[in-house]
Amino acid sequence: MHSRLWHALAATAALLASTAATAVAAPDTTAGDTGDRAPIAGSTPAWATPHTEVARSNGNTVRHIQVALALRDQGGAEHLAAQLATPGSAEHGKFLSSKDFLERFAPTPEAVDQVSRWLGTQGLHVTGVSANRHFVDAEAPTTALESAFGTRIATFRAQVDGTTRTLTAPASPVTVPASLRASITAVLGLDDSAALLKPQHTRPAASAAEQHCARWWGEQNNTDVPQKYPAGSQSNSLCGYTGTQVRAMYKLDNGNTGAGTTIGVVGAYNSDTVVADTNQAAAQLGVPPLASGQYSAVLPQGGFTDASECGAEGWAAEQTLDVQASHTIAPSARIRYYAGKSCMGTGIYDAFNQAVTDNAVDVISNSYGNADGESSLPQAARDQFNSMALQAAIQGQTITVSTGDAGNNSGPVGHPTASFPSSSPWVVAVGGTSVGLDKNNQATVLTGWENSGNTQSGTSWAPQQDADGAFASGAGGGTSALYDTPDWQAGVVPSAGGKRAVPDIAALADSYTGMLVGQTIKGQFGIGSYGGTSLASPLIAGLVADAQQARSGNARAGLLTPILYGLRGSSAIADVVPQKASVWTPVMHAFGGVAVPGGQGSYLIDFDARPQNLQSGPGWDNVTGLGTPDSGFISALSQ
Repeated sequence: MHSRLWHALAATAALLASTAATAVAAPDTTAGDTGDRAPIAGSTPAWATPHTEVARSNGNTVRHIQVALALRDQGGAEHLAAQLATPGSAEHGKFLSSKDFLERFAPTPEAVDQVSRWLGTQGLHVTGVSANRHFVDAEAPTTALESAFGTRIATFRAQVDGTTRTLTAPASPVTVPASLRASITAVLGLDDSAALLKPQHTRPAASAAEQHCARWWGEQNNTDVPQKYPAGSQSNSLCGYTGTQVRAMYKLDNGNTGAGTTIGVVGAYNSDTVVADTNQAAAQLGVPPLASGQYSAVLPQGGFTDASECGAEGWAAEQTLDVQASHTIAPSARIRYYAGKSCMGTGIYDAFNQAVTDNAVDVISNSYGNADGESSLPQAARDQFNSMALQAAIQGQTITVSTGDAGNNSGPVGHPTASFPSSSPWVVAVGGTSVGLDKNNQATVLTGWENSGNTQSGTSWAPQQDADGAFASGAGGGTSALYDTPDWQAGVVPSAGGKRAVPDIAALADSYTGMLVGQTIKGQFGIGSYGGTSLASPLIAGLVADAQQARSGNARAGLLTPILYGLRGSSAIADVVPQKASVWTPVMHAFGGVAVPGGQGSYLIDFDARPQNLQSGPGWDNVTGLGTPDSGFISALSQ
């Protein structure tokens, strides 16, 4: 029965279940019951306090909400997920279809009907129910929502993600009729926390000085600046790797194509040029073009909203990066993009839930994260992601999530914290590496992505003293404040204090050693270097697809972390340790939540020199996790 894994996973999921009792049947009450009320714990964000409240929300504003319903058997679902993920278990790999999951664990039709009828009695217009019955969608003016959920919706002005923002949220916990509480686990869309989900990438600004970039490590090295490191350990910033170089980085041969698999990508908004851009870039970067029908997109009904507020152009760049990175690693895999209608409200959760409910993709890459670590999303909202990820695990879908680009998040948050959803126990948290390939595509430099910035001062380099010191970008990592240590990390992760630690594994992410991506911006196509853990997540997703291709019958891997931790120390995963090396650059790269000098100058980027409390090291570490995929990765995962 592999009870050790089951008990550990059950412990990590206890928080998920803490906001509601398990619903075993529809409550036996009338739909319009408005008697005793029961609160939904964790329904207000941490930034929504009396001290930060500035005004009452406009009562006429119509908001789209989702009422989340409890699984019928939360404990049974957790137990099954553990068995499915455990090598050697009698249930290992015997994943359920979405239909079987629906019949066994989803909320009952009766529960859905009763909640829907109650919402109608409160003046809310029910607009739909998700196919897995996880969400009942509705909309109504703010005043009706306040009355229905027994709260007051206000605006708050608070420091979030290093920026003062004005956001909407309930001023007090959401309540529902006590008779419905066992069925309702959360009400999403009453607050603006989802607006803090952001892409995890950067595209360095174009500069005339980019002619000095190196096509491979050391091809160009500016000897007019101080040489801090011995010959061979200092290079100009890389121009960005081609597809051929990236495939060589992960020891892939012509047979590793991901054929017979489908990769899912979740994001917001949609680039109309993504296929044309991918094919135009492919012709120049040594990657096959997308075949007809290989790429598809699932777009939201009713189109997109809040494009200006959400920075839709940044999400389009994210989509393009994710598609081209995963296609580079698995060029024959189908790619299915799920677009959220907005970064606000429930848009991205809608897209993620659709990817899980459709069950048409084998691995789902998520290159976004909470801009404020784990704290700004309400607990009840985080629980919904975990519930959807649990369904994915039972269906055999692997989920990869980028860990962020602001290191330990002390810059934007004020103290070290992991990021969500990478800290979820149901996902593969993907950290980052800095990689310097030589002319023959062999790794001269391989270390953790935690960069320190220096500015030239005469004949020496002066460490930068920005708001976050010398820190100049790096993969997210650290210990979750929310989730207990999963069994697969027990005895592997040092000093985690009994909590989930991230990342689990890492891939190329440093923008100074990034990957070339083609994108049309304002009508003009161009190829430039991209970086961030947004690059690392789809790279790992592509490798998972390659491994699935090699598995008998293209069998899915499901929750991958127990298998990954079982591979530590093998030829499948290369341990990553600090390496004294650096790149010179005329322009610093800007990541959200990271302070760096603007404008042109003469800068040196030290690799993995512990500018915060994160650094790679022997064994598991808080930058690269177990390490990065090595020559035996595909073979080991295909067993």
